[in-house]
Amino acid sequence: MATGTAVDVVMPQMGVSVSEGTVTKWNKQVGDSIEADETLLEISTDKVDTEVPSPASGIVSEILVQEGETVDVGTVLARIGDEVGAAAPAAPAPEPAPEEPESAATEVAEPVVAEPTAQPAAPSENGKSFVSPVVARIASEHGIDPSQVPGSGSGGRVTKKDIQAFIESGEPASTKASEVVAPPPAAAAPPAAGQVTQAPEATAQVGEALEPMSAMRRGIADHMRKSLDTSAHVTSAIEVDMSKVVAIRAKLKKEYESAYGVNPTYLAFIARATVETLRDYPWVNGELRGDKIVTKSFVNLGFAVELVDGKGLIVPVVKNAETLNLLGMAKAIADIAKRARDKQLTPNDVSGGSFTITNPGGYGTFHGTPVISQPQAGILGTYAIVKRPWVITDDNGADAIAIRSIMNLTLTYDHRLVDGALAGRFLRDLRARLQTWGESDY
Repeated sequence: MATGTAVDVVMPQMGVSVSEGTVTKWNKQVGDSIEADETLLEISTDKVDTEVPSPASGIVSEILVQEGETVDVGTVLARIGDEVGAAAPAAPAPEPAPEEPESAATEVAEPVVAEPTAQPAAPSENGKSFVSPVVARIASEHGIDPSQVPGSGSGGRVTKKDIQAFIESGEPASTKASEVVAPPPAAAAPPAAGQVTQAPEATAQVGEALEPMSAMRRGIADHMRKSLDTSAHVTSAIEVDMSKVVAIRAKLKKEYESAYGVNPTYLAFIARATVETLRDYPWVNGELRGDKIVTKSFVNLGFAVELVDGKGLIVPVVKNAETLNLLGMAKAIADIAKRARDKQLTPNDVSGGSFTITNPGGYGTFHGTPVISQPQAGILGTYAIVKRPWVITDDNGADAIAIRSIMNLTLTYDHRLVDGALAGRFLRDLRARLQTWGESDY
């Protein structure tokens, strides 16, 4: 028998800096039964894609936010009840009578010129509904009055997607700006001329298709652009003879897979050697914080992981990587890669990195110039291992040509903190560790 009660499913807080999320997929529909902790839906933020479990067992009685909609943290997404519509008793709260003054106030707010005092008093409102901190920040950066942006959220609320679409459409910047320009007609010309340079709204030409950017893709774009605007990027490269690592990996592979169920990838060897080298180069593992140089007694190692559909990249972090031996590193890398692709990461898994490794070499690339993940000072690129003719020197000092397994490594670093000589020494020492790998390095 239905009790008439329901459990709200809300947009979760996915990190301190995350204020909204996008519903990307509902795994259940209205009328479906669901167990507690069973995946109900998938969401995307600018930090991470993840699955949201059901907070209770029951029937999906209502779905309030559709796929593709972006809403603030804490917004009710759905309700789990004893039967379809079990949440109906909770709905009588909104009365038609109190709504009247609000819609009237909205209509009065349309000619915004008449309300100069009300705007400063409530900077987080757009005249229709609450504006999230993210929307308020974007509006402030672009000189836009949020009340002039058409809102697609509940109650006409302006979402992050709305404000970004408004900016891309090249609409006039803000009411405040037009108010200042309006009295002197001559002064109105410069802003209008400046706005002509804004990109027009994207339209598909013949043979083209348009698709919206996901929250994750927008986050990647913003973060990469910010990194290039923040750090002085320089990349140095070095060639490494990986022959000893190749031989040791071949020896360990069968043992690790049968005894521990883990593959000792080349990335695990490089990560282990990188952590050891970072001990001697704290600035490469550090960051600039204002006018202070921050060094760390730990190495939180980030790994760039491509998502299954190839349309996203995420950097989960192995915390305190300096405590792991080769087996522990191989297990940690396999674990975060799997959880990233299965959308099981939490914001804590993708935050706090002190240094990052990216591994495009798995696709055969031999060189690259990665972008630093802020606020870190460096990122290591690992590339394809290729057999090449190589000059080696024997114990007697005689040179000979041999076939060796060679890999290129690159270090992209922030030249504000790390100089070329320091980066060169770091790469030299990392190469030495990999070329002289022995059993004690396991």
